[in-house]
Amino acid sequence: MTSKVDEALGYEQARDELIEVVRRLETGGTTLEESLALWERGEELAKVCRRWLEGARARLDAALAEESGEAEDPGEDSGSGSGRDSG
Repeated sequence: MTSKVDEALGYEQARDELIEVVRRLETGGTTLEESLALWERGEELAKVCRRWLEGARARLDAALAEESGEAEDPGEDSGSGSGRDSG
């Protein structure tokens, strides 16, 4: 479970810290206990990043759906208007 501090992290902050965690793990030279703590921190940071990206994707999808809906509305209005003219 992520902490309140993690939830307050911006995407770039979490990403940058995650990059540092990965670098430290890849470099080695840490004890098993330190490595496990780094791994756990990396997992938490990855969750924070994933939530930011999912939120951005949802906003993008909503904006695209709204734009698509606006593009369809004029066509539907003119279609129903021509139906009344012919009836």
